[in-house]
Amino acid sequence: MSQSTFNEQDVLQALRVVPAPRMTIDVVTAGMIQDVSIEGENLRFTLDLKIPPRPVRESTEAALRKALADHLPGLGDVTIDTTVTIPASGEVSQSSLLPGVRNTIAVASGKGGVGKSTVAVNLAVALAKAGARVGLIDADIYGPSIPLMMNVHEQPRAYKDNGKTRLLPTENYGVQLMSIGFLVRPEDALIWRGPMASNALKQFLTDVDWGELDYLVFDLPPGTGDIQLTLSQTLPLTGAVIVTTPQDIALADARKGFRMFEKVSVPILGIVENMSYYICSHCGNRDEIFNYGGGKRTAEELGVPFIGEIPITTQVRVGGDKGIPIVEMEPESPVAASFMDAAISLAGQIAERNLTQPSSPSIDISLG
Repeated sequence: MSQSTFNEQDVLQALRVVPAPRMTIDVVTAGMIQDVSIEGENLRFTLDLKIPPRPVRESTEAALRKALADHLPGLGDVTIDTTVTIPASGEVSQSSLLPGVRNTIAVASGKGGVGKSTVAVNLAVALAKAGARVGLIDADIYGPSIPLMMNVHEQPRAYKDNGKTRLLPTENYGVQLMSIGFLVRPEDALIWRGPMASNALKQFLTDVDWGELDYLVFDLPPGTGDIQLTLSQTLPLTGAVIVTTPQDIALADARKGFRMFEKVSVPILGIVENMSYYICSHCGNRDEIFNYGGGKRTAEELGVPFIGEIPITTQVRVGGDKGIPIVEMEPESPVAASFMDAAISLAGQIAERNLTQPSSPSIDISLG
């Protein structure tokens, strides 16, 4: 066997120029390059992705091959074995409340009418389509919208576990679901005081068998009330996503939501600007009917990531009414691409945050 002209350190040094997908650190720093094996001039190693693989696997592998070719003259065959390890939030993994859940994400807004549920639903479905295991809790106890938006209306199945009744989430579009709307008739109004609504949310955590999930998304009610406080005090949250629209009044309420989570020590994973601009379904022209760019400016002002901007189109409304999220109904459309881009950016924010913490257990999933 001929002597190699490079060693493992040469390989790692060459790959440090490749950024980890949707992170500010490189693939080596992120721990994504593992099991380096060199035989003569041939190289084999494992690429361990830290976010859902489908949108980024091919481009990342191509970037790695280019970096190696540029920095290691005479390199022979390169074999890349790709796996996925979604890093778990240390706080969540140490909690006994949701033992199989790796990350918990609150999707919130300072006010109603900004399309928060639309964003929560499409982010959850986009993450599932990208290859993650995802759950979605409708935490808007008084105004549940997930049953309609996800086209699920049957009651969850129940079973006994050591004498205690447990519920199995319903599922659609690859996402496990729980909502008070599954347990009451759609025409019934819940006339509950705050503590009763808070207790219902707690039961979604303690009495539902969520199994193994990479991300559990909470669609919170608008504002900064009992449900938000109950969630932040009951469950360690990986972080929160603030949904806003470009108008000044919505941005002001988004800042209030930011301050609330700041006070209860919940990290802000980023801001999403919904209804960022309108795309005409007839001519395709773009019209910034609600102003534009306020979400990005607010994120910069608050020092948090700007996850993405989502256009408003007629088809988003149609999909919501039909119970088919736009990322499922028209996956090749520009608005679906915006949601997918925001979901993967969110996954990158979570991964980078978790990778900087010492207590992040991992489970490898081979992609072959």
